[in-house]
Amino acid sequence: MDLDCRGMACPAPVVSVKRALETANGALRVLLDDGAPRENVRRFAEGRGYQVQEEVQDGAFALTITGAGAAAVAAPQAAVAKTGPAVMLIGTDRLGDGPEELGRLLMRNFIITLLDVAEVPDRMLFINTGVLLTAEGSEVLEALEKLGNRGVEVLSCGVCLDYFHKKELLKAGAVTNMFTIAESLTTARTVVRL
Repeated sequence: MDLDCRGMACPAPVVSVKRALETANGALRVLLDDGAPRENVRRFAEGRGYQVQEEVQDGAFALTITGAGAAAVAAPQAAVAKTGPAVMLIGTDRLGDGPEELGRLLMRNFIITLLDVAEVPDRMLFINTGVLLTAEGSEVLEALEKLGNRGVEVLSCGVCLDYFHKKELLKAGAVTNMFTIAESLTTARTVVRL
């Protein structure tokens, strides 16, 4: 089965591939633009147990996705929600309302303090100005790296990084997409929003 996702913006390539994999019999060949679309689809497929082979074709990237994938893909949402991850959604580089400088100080202190709490989230999702915390120049990069070493998955929205011209300056965690963010939030056992 062939699927052309060139020119699609996030999260359309991942959603299209997900739908195609649900009905595909055999290999799925996907044409994608370089950058976030290629990375997001690869991460999505591999994260669900598929094998991915990549080649350049007609100025685009062709990913061939094969294998049975994980059975969990088709699991009912209710069953997943009971055992899903604890997720922290960070949508800003500040904590609370009030003076910007104070808000940035509070956010820095909060993230550093997470290193000393017994239970940390399984996944931290950074969106909007929150992605500035994961990019070069952030005061919490060391803390985020230590959280990552403790098993916390640190993910930053690719569209947001592009918007702030920070994608090449990402220093903590990995780039993600809106499909993964939405899926993480809807299958989480708990969500903390900052």
